[in-house]
Amino acid sequence: MTRVVPETDGREPVSAGTTATTRSAYRVSVTETTHQQHPGAPRGDGDGTGARSPEYRLAQNSLRGLRQDLFHDAFAYRPLPPRRTDGPFVRRLPARLRSAAQHLPHAVVGAVALLAMTAGALSSGLPGGDVPALLVGILCALPVLATLVRPVGAFWLSLAVTPVAAVLGGSGSDWPWMPGAFICHLAVVVIVALRTRPRTAAWMWVLTAGYAFFSDVFFGGSYYYTNGAPMMVTSAFALLVVCLWHVRHTAQQEVTAQQTVTAHERSRRTALEERTTIARELHDVVAHHMSVVAIQAEAAPYRVENPPPELERAFATIRENAVAALTELRRILGVVRAEDYEAPDAPQPTLAALEALLVNVRGAGLEVEKVVTGAVRELPQGVELSAYRIVQEALSNSLRHAPGASARVEIGYVLGGLGVRVVNGPAPAPNLVKPVRHPATAAEGGLRPPSPTGAGHGLTGMRERVTMLNGEMTAGPAEDGGYEVAVFLPVATVNEGDA
Repeated sequence: MTRVVPETDGREPVSAGTTATTRSAYRVSVTETTHQQHPGAPRGDGDGTGARSPEYRLAQNSLRGLRQDLFHDAFAYRPLPPRRTDGPFVRRLPARLRSAAQHLPHAVVGAVALLAMTAGALSSGLPGGDVPALLVGILCALPVLATLVRPVGAFWLSLAVTPVAAVLGGSGSDWPWMPGAFICHLAVVVIVALRTRPRTAAWMWVLTAGYAFFSDVFFGGSYYYTNGAPMMVTSAFALLVVCLWHVRHTAQQEVTAQQTVTAHERSRRTALEERTTIARELHDVVAHHMSVVAIQAEAAPYRVENPPPELERAFATIRENAVAALTELRRILGVVRAEDYEAPDAPQPTLAALEALLVNVRGAGLEVEKVVTGAVRELPQGVELSAYRIVQEALSNSLRHAPGASARVEIGYVLGGLGVRVVNGPAPAPNLVKPVRHPATAAEGGLRPPSPTGAGHGLTGMRERVTMLNGEMTAGPAEDGGYEVAVFLPVATVNEGDA
């Protein structure tokens, strides 16, 4: 029982009508009502048994693992799943054999069960004509077949079948495992270990050793040979191989999971880098428009003779907001700018600079044809910049992945947007391609350097630009073996009445 006694400062007495919490501390005194706790006495764990030693806790955890692996829901229905057909060997087989390979583990288990049945029947009594011999063979095959649906229960069934097979078909030559029971139990422990985990394999080996020791000591007097030691040695080596397979399989799964996470993070980082690049490029476009707004707002009052004060204040507010927006844009650019970023000396390219890009690509050895359809008109600078970068990335991918092929660039000015299509033919044979200089380090108008991560970085940048403009994009192999990138960038139309 616990009492909380307020202790006030002696220099400041507590008067009537006031509280004692101004400068008070609380002293907690514990009154023991059941027994006196001595300082040197061991601290119990709540059940009065005293402290638990590490050995006791280790034994307790081991027994808990034994109960969980081999006793808890031992005869649960756990069918053996079909074999995967995406392995390096199975996927090369024909379709019919690949479908049959799904049930290869079931066929192997059935063959082992047939072997155990034959050994059990032939090792006892008269071969083929003895009813007890046939019964022993069936008993030896049942545990092996049970591993297909109830693996842990099959182990207990194998232990139960062993003495029964010895009594029915024992000839005094083998104990405690008859030949059929030996094959049966060894196959069962291996199959169950493959279907469970290494800890279960260890417990099965321990219980098998306990059964062999118990049968040899108490019931092995009339037998001049015991095969308990061969069973223990053989099963130990077999289970060791199975445990090593489990460790390797687990390591492969962890590596695969880590590679998946790494690929996801790399894709995410690539998308962020592309968005940062797009933000830096669009800063120049937006800054130019905001500068024009600020200059026009400042010069507008001087274009009108005797402008009213309200109009002057409105234009001044517009200019202040434009200047504030430019300041914020510079701050954002400072955040997204990389450490090695160098501001471009030339303005951001538009579709007017597309011809210079094609000339540079033709100099690199790629035959490019340009086709323009529709009425050519001036589009928003952000749309033209994105279209230019998309063509640039598509041609760069063509040079990287299909050297020596021909390409076609189609620009379509349609109502409500801009269509861009870049398609390249299949790459010729490697011995027919003349080595050329990759213009990745060319001046403005040249190709951007290829991504160090390989294929896919350019497509990521294209998709980010199209998504930014609420457009649509498709990319994939063409019918002739080449590659095609098709993009539609919507452009808001301005009515004459709104202009």
